[in-house]
Amino acid sequence: MSEESKPSRSRRQLLLLFGIFAVPMVAAYVAYFFLLPGGRMNYGELLEPRPVPEAVLAGFDGKPASLAALRGKWVLVQWDGGGCDAACRDKLYSMRQIRLAQGKDMERIERAWLVDDGVAPAAETVAEYLGTRVLNARGSGLERNFPAAQSVRDHVYLVDPLGNLMLRFPKNADPRRMVKDLTRLLKVSRIG
Repeated sequence: MSEESKPSRSRRQLLLLFGIFAVPMVAAYVAYFFLLPGGRMNYGELLEPRPVPEAVLAGFDGKPASLAALRGKWVLVQWDGGGCDAACRDKLYSMRQIRLAQGKDMERIERAWLVDDGVAPAAETVAEYLGTRVLNARGSGLERNFPAAQSVRDHVYLVDPLGNLMLRFPKNADPRRMVKDLTRLLKVSRIG
């Protein structure tokens, strides 16, 4: 070997060694500062938290009721008429299944159906979704506090244990993705 090839070979080895350690560092820097994640973790749309106003509603049994009585629990809320069409039943079914899917944490979740037309739901419907609080919200003005793209009837909302409206699921929401959102919230929440 000639004298010139030794330094050249050593230089290549030094550059290769430097590359082995430097390339991952540069890649990490580029990824952290320039390749921002395009998506979000949550499925439901986060709303700016706002307290749900205290409104005296009534159960269809004639007894006074309110959403405030459910404080301390996570509350899935849907707005619909008492006639409860197929979309209404789908939301009621999803809310029930989402709660059941939480296993031991299901006791931390309540469900509320706010009937906005004052029509009493059929007894069979109420019995099918037993455990859902059915409240007459007609004329309460409460729906103004639930933001919607088009109609409050399109969404299922989530109210936190402190009484703040915080999440809105899209129309015809995927229950599996809703379960994931709620599971994450329950896991990190120290309240409710």
